[in-house]
Amino acid sequence: MPVPRRPRHACVPSAACADRPGGGPVSDTPSPSSTPSTPEPSGREVPSDVPSDAAGAYGPLGEAEEPEDVEDAVPAQRAAEGGSRPPRPRADWEYPAGASPREPLLADLRAGPPSAVRTGTLCAALATGLLAMLLLGDGLALNLLIVAVPTALAAYFAAEQAGRRPRPWTLAWAIGGLALLSVPALRDAGLPSFLAIVSAIALGSLALHGCRTWPGVLLGPLGLFDAVLSGLGWGWRGVRGRASGTRSAPVLRAVSVTVVLLLVFGALFAGADAAFAGLLGDLMPDASVSEGPWRLLLFAAGVVGALAVAHTAAAPVRWDRLVVEPGRARGRVEWALPLIVLNLLFAAFNVVQLAVLFGGYDAVLEKTDLSYSAYARQGFWQLLVATLLTLVVIVLAQRWAPRDGARDRNLVRAVLGTLCALTLVVVASAVRRMDMYVEAYGLTRLRVSVVSVELWLGLVVVLIMAAGVWGARWLPRAVAAGAAAGVLAFGLLSPDGLIAERNVQRYEDTGKFDLEYARGLSADAAPAFDGLPEPLRSCALEGIANGLGAEQGPWYATSLGESRAREIIKERPPMADSQSCRESGQESAYR
Repeated sequence: MPVPRRPRHACVPSAACADRPGGGPVSDTPSPSSTPSTPEPSGREVPSDVPSDAAGAYGPLGEAEEPEDVEDAVPAQRAAEGGSRPPRPRADWEYPAGASPREPLLADLRAGPPSAVRTGTLCAALATGLLAMLLLGDGLALNLLIVAVPTALAAYFAAEQAGRRPRPWTLAWAIGGLALLSVPALRDAGLPSFLAIVSAIALGSLALHGCRTWPGVLLGPLGLFDAVLSGLGWGWRGVRGRASGTRSAPVLRAVSVTVVLLLVFGALFAGADAAFAGLLGDLMPDASVSEGPWRLLLFAAGVVGALAVAHTAAAPVRWDRLVVEPGRARGRVEWALPLIVLNLLFAAFNVVQLAVLFGGYDAVLEKTDLSYSAYARQGFWQLLVATLLTLVVIVLAQRWAPRDGARDRNLVRAVLGTLCALTLVVVASAVRRMDMYVEAYGLTRLRVSVVSVELWLGLVVVLIMAAGVWGARWLPRAVAAGAAAGVLAFGLLSPDGLIAERNVQRYEDTGKFDLEYARGLSADAAPAFDGLPEPLRSCALEGIANGLGAEQGPWYATSLGESRAREIIKERPPMADSQSCRESGQESAYR
């Protein structure tokens, strides 16, 4: 079970800590009276002669390590001295009469309540809500990136108010998240856009929380959901304080009422008269009574989301304080024997695979009595599962690895390093089998997706091998960065465009073309299909044209792939009828 990490240093209540939000640590320098050994979360003591990277040397994945800077360090201790006493309630929490003083859930992980919200943060949250209301109702493309800009500004203002400075990894996560949000603006396909949006949220949570351990990387997005209600209350207190405690309070109230009246009655009048709706133009897109509730919901979602992001930036949840206790160390024979046997099995399999990879297909197919495509299809999924299970085995083996000294660390490195190296051959064999299958049946979304996953798993194996040599402190963030880079590359390469190009090339080489599958691709495939001969070209583009519709959306809700497809269809509209498409599909499939 994950348990909160005990801090090494704390800022005791004093005048020196009065100006530090959340009671953060003043210095990482131990006092002269400190003992030479440092207590671990489990209560054991680490001898002073153990090197600082000893945890990473125990295995490829390593152990959780102490924070490397003040920003992510643990703030004030709950007790002045000793860790055996029960935690005292914090001063800013009140308990009902007769109730036991128990801290709320995740209390040990919080950095402390944020300071009062800044005016710049409130303005950025309001701008996010307005842009979400005006732009997001027509689809997702460039508008998503536009809405993300004021949200990022709200987080920056809140973090600056809390005294948090952007660090290199914070900037890297933020830039990576914005880059991922460019995928919906470039590609019309749904899967790359969905993966890019989810990955952008994950990178945004890493930028806000500043996590570097496995619990932090995996649980970071939960902090955003936790901040939804607290961020809304935090923002409301800031608005109420400014509305009642400043000279401009009457002006603020008047402006708020004016905006609400304009939105409500403007939508009603635009729905009642087409001429008035045209006069409003782009100021209120699709202003109608039926769209009014949807627009208000988008406005509320934008404001609440921006406040949640800002509140997280001001008072993040310190997931890095969660420490996964290592498993009980096993004996060398008990631990190493199963893994050595597994390595021998991998080696025997890889010998056969290397023979196949270097041209032994005919002999293998003759012995197995399988066709070329059946041999490829049969093996890929098993090898993909084998790669996943190997990663699980490595994690569990590292958890129960022997760790009594340098000999044990060398044994772990040798056994798990050999297993990782053999796994890379399995990855290469799986990719080669899928390539064989694509040569026989063409490329599809599922096939390109699973190959991408297999390649990413191979990258994870390489990173684990590097962590076994140089330490594992950077491994969680490296794996997260590799996943985000893979999703970004997946979107920029345009899977549907790649599928169309590969299948068009296959048609030119073999005369075979899966027209039924091609008609279901997105607008990203239109440039490749434009080079097909008639009537196959018109039949393939007809499905894309039907999916796009007759009316083009506004510029901020139209992807680059959709714009290119509309230009191709406008210049040379598809002219084939349904009978010609059926005949053309049958001819190309069995040619």
